[in-house]
Amino acid sequence: MKSMTGYGRCHIEEDGREITVEVKSVNHRFLDISYRLSRTLSFLDDAVRKGVGARLSRGHVDVFVSYANHRQDAREVRVDTGLALAYQKAVSELSAALGRENTLPLSDFTRLPDVLTVQEKEEDQQTVRELFLRALTGALDDLVQMREQEGERMRCDILEKIGNIESLRERIAERAPLVVTEYRDKLHQRIASLTEGEIDEARLITEVAIFADRAAIDEELVRLLSHTTAIRSTVEMTEPVGRKLDFLVQELNREVNTIGSKASDTMIAQAVVAAKGEIEKLREQVQNIE
Repeated sequence: MKSMTGYGRCHIEEDGREITVEVKSVNHRFLDISYRLSRTLSFLDDAVRKGVGARLSRGHVDVFVSYANHRQDAREVRVDTGLALAYQKAVSELSAALGRENTLPLSDFTRLPDVLTVQEKEEDQQTVRELFLRALTGALDDLVQMREQEGERMRCDILEKIGNIESLRERIAERAPLVVTEYRDKLHQRIASLTEGEIDEARLITEVAIFADRAAIDEELVRLLSHTTAIRSTVEMTEPVGRKLDFLVQELNREVNTIGSKASDTMIAQAVVAAKGEIEKLREQVQNIE
């Protein structure tokens, strides 16, 4: 089980090329990949999406890529001969107009705007792609490891909360049969006090049966145990389980709410409130599980 929160980084320097890939993820319903590549690296667009998609299934993922080419053949100097000749002609015309000798040395031409320009040479895309994929893999390895470590802590926390809910369920299950018995005794005493001991046993049985049917929570208790059992097995799975856990927690909440609405008993009501508190904590946890 993995968390959706994590961070990974990988830096590689090789053959005059230097690349750093950082990957950061937070929770999201689906896999949402965000990145921005420089014009030089725009050909890596598809590699980013496929690389991240192969390792992660959910979460908002930010990918940061920085690249530098320090090789001697990474740049070239271009000479605009036409522009240099135009400068020379202009200087000659200015010299003639002013009646002064044209003594402009060659080195000065190199300092004139745009006569010499430095340009980046086209990258070896295959080499850069392979370098990037290695760096992305390293960053994702770190990210996944962090997500797994956080996921393990969350798994232990979820199991602890499930244990608390199961204990509360047992308390409710033990109390539930006594609710009907206590209702019958109280109703019996009330009728006896109002009728001076004359009790219609058939009517009493009917009223108790109606109450017992209305307050019956056996089915909810069975389903509640089924859901907690399912959660225990789900958190041990290796594939992404966040969506399944989210559904199971919703079902837990549904059953506990139904028990609370049916049970007319203070002790059960207190247990229901405690269980809902644990379920709310579970809901917050599973929102960050892949």
